[in-house]
Amino acid sequence: MRPQPPHPYFDHPGPLALAHRGFSREGLENSMRAFAAAVDAGYRYVETDVHATSDGVVVAFHDATLDRVTDRRGEIARMPWSQVRRARIGGVEPVPTLEDVLGTWPELRVNIDVKAASAVGPTVRAIERTGAHGRVCIASFSDSRRRAVLRGLSRKVATSAGRSIVSGFVFASRVGLAARMRAWLAEIHCLQVPVRMGSVQLVTQKTVADAHAAGRQVHVWTVNHAPEMHRLLDLGVDGILTDRADILRDVLRTRGSWST
Repeated sequence: MRPQPPHPYFDHPGPLALAHRGFSREGLENSMRAFAAAVDAGYRYVETDVHATSDGVVVAFHDATLDRVTDRRGEIARMPWSQVRRARIGGVEPVPTLEDVLGTWPELRVNIDVKAASAVGPTVRAIERTGAHGRVCIASFSDSRRRAVLRGLSRKVATSAGRSIVSGFVFASRVGLAARMRAWLAEIHCLQVPVRMGSVQLVTQKTVADAHAAGRQVHVWTVNHAPEMHRLLDLGVDGILTDRADILRDVLRTRGSWST
């Protein structure tokens, strides 16, 4: 049985399908157009990363700099919003704020990866202003950064494990001591992990079973090929993050697991 952690974010009848940075075949990741495409495709969950500008505006953007995907250059944390807002993703789409995403689709569930300490306070304020506590999941490679966001919020939100908890859990699972990790897992609702880290296979039948025994879901990123999606779903994973929202939707439909 798929565990249902005690938070409304996880209220969904089948595996969670998360559109990674929205959905765009044109390289317009983390743009309002990409998020709209995911919603139009029937997705109830999207993933985004966040950074904050020098004047405290939190933006839905993966990189620390504008260089890779926009027509401008510069480190977001060192630039005011008045400059960042002029950048165009792929030369055409503006950089959205987190509040743009949360406010435009009030039913959409958003997995938020907090990429920098400077984004902690602005992320808290965006969630508080939009009242989005029931439909966000806070993630970060840094467990301390993730905890800082949780401490700032007035209500509980869903949250996934950072690198230190994931590493400890995977090691404990491999040596047969996963039950001893349950106290660590008590502070999180899910583990969001890649299939492997270097030579270490993170997602196995045993790690999934051990997570489920602790009442925690397993979400896997970033999976873009149908055979791998099927394999992971056969292992019992509870969610998949993908750049190919079209492929994942088709996979779930063939399995009778697609629900909007």
